[in-house]
Amino acid sequence: MQILKFEDLQRIKERAALTLQKGGYRAKINLHMGTCGIAAGAKKLHALILKRMEEKGIQDIKVIHSGCAGLCSREPMVTIESPGLPSVKYCDLNEEKIGEIFDRHILNGQIVDSYALAIGDEGETPLPSSFENIPKLQDIPFFKHQILWALRNRGFIDTEDIDESIAKEAYFGLAKVLASMTPEMVIEEVKISGLRGRGGAGFPTGLKWEEGRRYSSFPKYVICNGDEGDPGAFMDRSLLESDPHAVLEGMIICGYALEAHQGYIYVRAEYPLAIHRLNIAIEKARNYGLLGKNILGSGFDFDIGIYPGAGAFVCGESTALMYSLEGKRGMPRIKPPRSTEAGLWGQPTVLNNVETFANIPAIIRNGGKWFASIGTKGSKGTKVFALAGAVKNVGLVEVPMGTMLRTIVYDIGGGIPDKREFKAVQIGGPSGACLPAFLLDTEVDFDSLDAAGAMMGSGGLVVMNDSTCMVDTARFFTDFSVDESCGKCVPCRVGMKVMLNILNRIVEGKGEMEDIEKLQRLGHHIKESSHCGLGKTAPNPVLSTIRYFRHEYEVHIRDKQCPALVCVDLIQFRVDEEKCKMCGLCKKACPMDAITWEKKTPAAINLEKCIRCRSCIQACKFSAIE
Repeated sequence: MQILKFEDLQRIKERAALTLQKGGYRAKINLHMGTCGIAAGAKKLHALILKRMEEKGIQDIKVIHSGCAGLCSREPMVTIESPGLPSVKYCDLNEEKIGEIFDRHILNGQIVDSYALAIGDEGETPLPSSFENIPKLQDIPFFKHQILWALRNRGFIDTEDIDESIAKEAYFGLAKVLASMTPEMVIEEVKISGLRGRGGAGFPTGLKWEEGRRYSSFPKYVICNGDEGDPGAFMDRSLLESDPHAVLEGMIICGYALEAHQGYIYVRAEYPLAIHRLNIAIEKARNYGLLGKNILGSGFDFDIGIYPGAGAFVCGESTALMYSLEGKRGMPRIKPPRSTEAGLWGQPTVLNNVETFANIPAIIRNGGKWFASIGTKGSKGTKVFALAGAVKNVGLVEVPMGTMLRTIVYDIGGGIPDKREFKAVQIGGPSGACLPAFLLDTEVDFDSLDAAGAMMGSGGLVVMNDSTCMVDTARFFTDFSVDESCGKCVPCRVGMKVMLNILNRIVEGKGEMEDIEKLQRLGHHIKESSHCGLGKTAPNPVLSTIRYFRHEYEVHIRDKQCPALVCVDLIQFRVDEEKCKMCGLCKKACPMDAITWEKKTPAAINLEKCIRCRSCIQACKFSAIE
């Protein structure tokens, strides 16, 4: 272990930057090995590249693995850098393609433009002719509309090499704090930035830190909430996999501001790669004296431990998370006192989420006014979203606060695939709301979403097309909330179950018109009287779908029909013989052999055998099954 000082950080930065730019390598291969890339097969590509290098005795190629590059739907991806040339990002790869790229690009300097997604902005001008037909990364709509502040190192650095992080100015904000700032100055800078908590509630971060510092009871604690339980959300996981040192640095700075000396990262056990990379980052930070005793020779001590959570959604609530950390059942407790006064083990505790801490180092380095320079009046900076669902470009995006939903869905997301129509976007996780097409011009900030009956949440954004039943969607999220309720308070434990029973009756064709009003009354009562944030927001999917899609509830109840053909108890299938192209795909897809078909003859469905699984509808390319 060595105790670094500021000049040592600068020296490591210069050395690492030199290695990256002029290290004597013929090329650097950056495999994007976040969870999405690994799931798509990136490990096989990594093994093949190493095998080719060994077979050919090549030693002047540097191979690293970074986190997600953002465009998850185009994984596996690799970025190849060569001296004096722009980097080239390849996508949609397999073993055959990476072999061709290795032989042509890496060994012979020929760009394989048929697999290339984009080139970077680095390199010499003018570009070689082989680069002229490949767009620049910032000209591609998915990347063009993003500003990467929290995700500034996304897909650029080897997450297991602390020197590469330092080359991107990791721990320089911490060095500035320890060398020239008092705790009060740190808190004031965070207040100037206008940073609000990115975990969902949006409480001003600087005010929370100021409140935590005000109490003189010691020890104090810093907690990073990485318990990401929203269906379709992967922001925290990707940040921890891509840039763990940013989160560690943000926590250390918070500890200095509070005079705390211990921090904990509460992260889902279902995120093994994030935990693995966090452990490596913590170990290397300790070895450099950036964690532990006498950080950067300043006399300030701070250390961080990791606590894998068991996956209870309610443990995303701050007090339930702290009970879990203490080894107790994860259940919210009554406030006041707030956690800043009596949190973990009854001591003053500040809890922020992963994205909030990741923003802190850049705010300290560049100043609070820099962070507040973009965004809206009440929502400063940028916000990270996990863009998922019925959208072409599924991935991780970071946009300025105030960006319109339409920009995220259509410009960044590429719109709706398979010639379907946009129907709704569910924002804010299972406690969020479903917003219809006429609200696509809503600005994404805390106040605008609140006015639309939605919430920012931690950043899950699920797009739905016209094949989605909004009643069934509300039922799905209500079922999720019922399962995840801790059961402590009656409004949430009983009320949400009653709402679920009503929704189940409606999708089964047994609903009554007064059920709609019952759901609204129950939902408002649960929001007003539940104990914690889970119960107060759990009715949102039901209330928002009734507000914006009430006609679907009425059709389910009055006509006993599901317009989206999702609720199986309300539909029967038949083949439109005029649309049927007699291809037989529906028969091949049917698991019950309920479809009869012969060549040059329209298909027919045996309703007695049909289990209404919708496999035939998904298989038919001509919308011939109704």
